[in-house]
Amino acid sequence: MKNEDVFKSYESQARTYCRSFPASYDVAHGSFIYDSDGVEYLDMLSGAGALNYGHNHTEIKNTVINYMQRNGVLMSLDLYTEAKRDFIVTFNKYILAPRNLSYKIQFTSPTGTSVVESAVKLARKVTGRHNVICFTNGFHGMSGTSLSLTGNRSKRQAVSQGGVTRLPYDGYLGKDYDSIAFYRKLFMDSSSGVDLPAAIILETVQGEGGVNVASIEWLQGIRQLANDFGIKLIIDDIQAGVGRTGTFFSFEHANIQPDLVCLSKSIGGIGFPMAILLIKPDIDVWSPGEDNGTFRGNNLAFIASTKMLELFWHDKTFEQELSDKETIIRNAFDKVLVSCEEYIKESRGRGLFQGLEFYDEILAVAVAKKCFENKIIIETCGERDHVLKFMPALNIPSHLLEESMERICKIIVSVCNDFKLCSAEHTLIAEEA
Repeated sequence: MKNEDVFKSYESQARTYCRSFPASYDVAHGSFIYDSDGVEYLDMLSGAGALNYGHNHTEIKNTVINYMQRNGVLMSLDLYTEAKRDFIVTFNKYILAPRNLSYKIQFTSPTGTSVVESAVKLARKVTGRHNVICFTNGFHGMSGTSLSLTGNRSKRQAVSQGGVTRLPYDGYLGKDYDSIAFYRKLFMDSSSGVDLPAAIILETVQGEGGVNVASIEWLQGIRQLANDFGIKLIIDDIQAGVGRTGTFFSFEHANIQPDLVCLSKSIGGIGFPMAILLIKPDIDVWSPGEDNGTFRGNNLAFIASTKMLELFWHDKTFEQELSDKETIIRNAFDKVLVSCEEYIKESRGRGLFQGLEFYDEILAVAVAKKCFENKIIIETCGERDHVLKFMPALNIPSHLLEESMERICKIIVSVCNDFKLCSAEHTLIAEEA
């Protein structure tokens, strides 16, 4: 039985990415992944943000292998281990202390949706309130509470819907709309129908929602609003964090300090499952075992993450490299926007988390499909799949990034030209008829 037949016959219909990128992959390194025939694909998906440092980073991988060869502890519940201690010390040394951040670290179950569940649960416990504010086009995971926070109707389910109020994200009602004043009015007016919330949860850059970027002013307004009403601010940095937006945390540029920070995906260092909840010390009010989970002690992730932090975050050098690479992407966007201004509405993003919004989702999907035909893996996002999402490995060599952007932009121009030609032919046929 062929590989594809095995998956179709025995794997659930719930599978998704494999439908867009139908090949059977076997080997991966850096920014490339290879199928079972050895065909090379450029990876601009990066495990949906779980592989910020590429596939099988050599030094990280070797550190993990050495740990396993000496029979280092693998599974440990929440027992103390040397691997966990080293991670905590390194995370404080290179990430928290240089940013003047003080957080307790909770190791939750190792998925993004799990850490969101923990954050909301803690905020409700601390405040004694139940309602949670989330935003249009937000995405926070696929479990009960997380699903109720999701903006996309196709993913949202009729489970745990109570205690959630969805408000317009920054710019949703136009750039000039004062959404902070609107939220404040809702909280102050006892007849608004909006219960004073336990928490506000947001992504500073909405990934699945379309690479929507919150402004500094809006983020600072949200922080002040939360302060004024005793609301806990949760930043979901699961996809936008760990360097993806150019700084380790996506909220750094706004100079705010959330009460709770959700990290997962690339915090695992090399793609290992791991999630942590950063908690302001004064609200770490859990009773022992009150928020639990068997797989909170993924020591391989601790080892990989510690090495990742040591390699990339020991000083400011890597951040400068990210800034330079963002410029490469922006320059490529500037050129393709001129060539395809009829079809591309705008570019947006921060760091190496970038998107091109097409007026017509058919074009965005066609570009992604054409990219795959040309051995490039890149996905679409947004409520209509109308945004082409660029998420290269953060450590992709600059020359490879330039070449990759040139290849993708040529494909975009080609698809747009084909669309233009096809539209002209249809118009001509209609006129002749």
